[in-house]
Amino acid sequence: MDLWWSLTINGLATGFLIFLLAAGLSLIFGLMGVLNFAHGGVFAWGAYAGIWAYAASGNFAIGVACGALAGAVLGFILEKTMITPVYGNHLQQILITLGVMIVLGELIKTVFGANPQGAQPPRWLAGSFTVGDVVMIKYRLFVIAAGALVLALLYMLIHRTKFGLLVRAGVANREMVEILGYDIRNVFLFVFVLGSALAGLGGVLMGPYVGVFTPAIGMEYQLLAFVVVVIGGMESILGTAAAALLVGLANAYVAYYVPPLTAAVNMLLMISVLALRPEGLFGVNRGEN
Repeated sequence: MDLWWSLTINGLATGFLIFLLAAGLSLIFGLMGVLNFAHGGVFAWGAYAGIWAYAASGNFAIGVACGALAGAVLGFILEKTMITPVYGNHLQQILITLGVMIVLGELIKTVFGANPQGAQPPRWLAGSFTVGDVVMIKYRLFVIAAGALVLALLYMLIHRTKFGLLVRAGVANREMVEILGYDIRNVFLFVFVLGSALAGLGGVLMGPYVGVFTPAIGMEYQLLAFVVVVIGGMESILGTAAAALLVGLANAYVAYYVPPLTAAVNMLLMISVLALRPEGLFGVNRGEN
């Protein structure tokens, strides 16, 4: 039972970190239809900028804020200069954002160096405590709480606010929203920046979780984020969260019980889910309409 709790907490923490990256991708890809392969690069920059700010200031909150801010700034620049001209053209989006992904990785090496970077949680989140016979690692519990909070706030924004209604209406019928007097371009810009900020936030929180990371961290988690968005359903934040937690838990259990399958578990999970529900766990089957 103690082992089960440890694996479950580890899987939930990993899942919520994946969710922070995949949630931004779900907003950008699922809602806006933009194939942003530079999202992993933004995630990596969030990790490096946030951990650098944390080390320089000694304040973890400042590091977290800088990681999210780095993601938001990169998202703003990327949307304004690269994405705006290619809205609606998936092939050009793939080519341009893949190029940006490579450039962002090389810029990290130029600014921060190519050597692995170390990161430790702040003193108040270091170590562990026990509940009964179960060891609770503080930073993992913090990541779970942070991910759950972001999920709740994001769900409220999209489904309980006027802005969320505009986003969903703009996706369904852009011309109608513009006729009503709303600038859908600014709405989509905000969504893109928000998604990038979430990627940056996920990056800086990932640093102390893995302990050591390299510029390749963006490419490493980019594919995983796409897998999660596909499993959860293209336009569903709840689906993305459920898929991220499912992937995190599956990786934790498979890595312990069946190590040879660790590298393949994500793809096997995606194939299994899509075989039963091609639209994803929470996706909408457009063919039914």
